[in-house]
Amino acid sequence: MTDSTVISLRNIHKRFGPLEVLKGIDLTARRGDVVVLIGSSGSGKSTLLRCANLLEICQQGDIIFHNEAVKWKGEGQGRKPADAKQVIAIRSKLSMVFQQFNLWSHMSILQNVIEAPITVLGRDKHEAEALGRQLLDKVGIGDKCDAYPAQLSGGQQQRAAIARALAMEPDAMLFDEPTSALDPELEAEVVKVIKALAEEGRTMIIVTHDMKLAADVGDHIIFLHKGLIEEEGTPEEVFGNPKSERLRGFLSATMAQH
Repeated sequence: MTDSTVISLRNIHKRFGPLEVLKGIDLTARRGDVVVLIGSSGSGKSTLLRCANLLEICQQGDIIFHNEAVKWKGEGQGRKPADAKQVIAIRSKLSMVFQQFNLWSHMSILQNVIEAPITVLGRDKHEAEALGRQLLDKVGIGDKCDAYPAQLSGGQQQRAAIARALAMEPDAMLFDEPTSALDPELEAEVVKVIKALAEEGRTMIIVTHDMKLAADVGDHIIFLHKGLIEEEGTPEEVFGNPKSERLRGFLSATMAQH
């Protein structure tokens, strides 16, 4: 494992009661990598992403962030992170962008963006505000600083959520179906921002149902099927020359919907 590895997941197993959702997954994202997870609903994509930043606790396997492994206590269903400070430190450097935006409705867009840098990172309020305005400009909604989430379209809310994730100055960004709650024209606004981040060399792990987005921004595509990696490779390999029957079936079904 080289020093450029930001996050590495090894042999990740996750079950909800009797249902085993992840059956031993390995994933590595190096600095500047865009790793994209594809697969049908229920294949374990979002669960894997949530295990990466400890929103879900995997029952087996290692999560290594910048060469530092998460410390665990307990076994199986009783397993928990052993060090709460370590969890906070990792989460503050792995920013998550959710499908449903998850903005605080009682705060303005700018307040949404600066809340975590001030409370979690201890940033000075004026500095945080200056950075927040800059990031909202960057995602194309600099004029919406004082608006509230309910006054914005879905695409604008998702771009605000991306600005909020960027405000933590993360080492990697995790996107969970960032466009699936959006109409096609609003989806295009968000895709444009994600592409710009990829071009900047940001490290990202993206779960998406949008094969065009996956092909355009991904360096490494992972196709999950029933909690296992069925196939993985470059976009050219996965989309241009799929080897497994399941991946071929999935791609033809997905392409038919668009």
